[in-house]
Amino acid sequence: MGKVITLIFIVFLGIIAYLALLNREPVSLSITQDVVYEIPKIALILISVTAGAFLMLVVYTMRDTKRLIGNIQTQKMQKRKEKIQNLYARALNALHSGRPDVAVNALKDILSEDPGNVQALLRLGEVHMDAGDYKKAMDCLKRALSSDPENTETLLSLVRIKEMTKAYEEAIAYADDILESDPKNIAALYKKRKLLEKLGRWDDLVYLQKGLLRNAGSEEERQKEQSLQIGYKYESGRESLESGDIEKAKKTFRAVIKLKKDFIPAHLGYAEVMIQEGNTEDAINYLERVYTERKSMIVLARLEDLILGVGEPMRLINLYKKSIAENPSDNVLKFFLAKLYYRLEMLDDALEMTGAIENPSAFPEITKIRGGIFMKRGQFEKASGEFRSALNMRMTLKIPYCCANCAYISDDWSGRCPSCGEWDSFFFNIHGACKL
Repeated sequence: MGKVITLIFIVFLGIIAYLALLNREPVSLSITQDVVYEIPKIALILISVTAGAFLMLVVYTMRDTKRLIGNIQTQKMQKRKEKIQNLYARALNALHSGRPDVAVNALKDILSEDPGNVQALLRLGEVHMDAGDYKKAMDCLKRALSSDPENTETLLSLVRIKEMTKAYEEAIAYADDILESDPKNIAALYKKRKLLEKLGRWDDLVYLQKGLLRNAGSEEERQKEQSLQIGYKYESGRESLESGDIEKAKKTFRAVIKLKKDFIPAHLGYAEVMIQEGNTEDAINYLERVYTERKSMIVLARLEDLILGVGEPMRLINLYKKSIAENPSDNVLKFFLAKLYYRLEMLDDALEMTGAIENPSAFPEITKIRGGIFMKRGQFEKASGEFRSALNMRMTLKIPYCCANCAYISDDWSGRCPSCGEWDSFFFNIHGACKL
């Protein structure tokens, strides 16, 4: 390389010498209007070449200096980055091994190097959240948000802490911030759905669920989302019924039944609409049709209350007898008819019906009814024997409900299990049937 440069320099000097021989006459070089110099042409050429070379030297020197400074800064940044990465790895290892104090120190060291480090602020906020120090956690999360206002992980953490502190409306606002820029963010949609459920905002849930249903992938996922949509619609109708908005309740219950014909809570809700409109007979006729189609004991129990309320016990008895005639082996129907006879003081019929039940030992409640019959007849010894068999005289006429999904037991019927949140899951807990 050095030989090439030397050769180029010699060739350049040769060219200058040749030009000097051919251009001996002087030229005028005006510095100002009054200052004029006479110099040889070759001198002007040399001056121009020298000036150009000097200018290039300055330019390349500046470039190399800038590059050197940039390299130094890059090296510093790289070392700082490696230090932060090592500290972050140490913090994560400490968190995973159950040493939050070590993690906090490492995260604070990161923030001393980079005060706006979002990941360090998020992890530190999580540590404070887990420790129950929500104030410090909020400080960390707000700093992270100011560093990156659109960071989804930060916004989700803010949703979480607001939910933990029961500030549900604020949590929804942060979820909405995510959905504003990413309307299909599943994590934010699920968080918002959970929060709306806690607030009982059923109409908003129906609207939100439509979007989730449209974006459902597999058939299994679509069915799950559809089931939730039906439940939310039912809750919207129930809320309308309780608030006195009868027309909206009627429309909503009809929509639910159209989506799922065997959704018993909606049928019961629709019957309640009729009752509030003053059409109790229509409600009874409607529930009779539903029972005939669905054979739901929950519907039959509601019919029992309504029909007895209008003073037509024989209508109810005939309904029971018709159902038993259609299915003679249905011991549950026989048990409920025996319970009805007892309720109506038709003791002979009640005793006869308890005897018609196959395998009565599977129905511990029968002994309560039989004991009550014998006591009312004054046959105290027989009554005592029945009660000793029952061991528990509680709830002679009322059977508790059980959730088919989680085995939660309740004395009162509800369209949705308060334990697991499943709709249309209650059945009568007869002869210890309540189990998962």
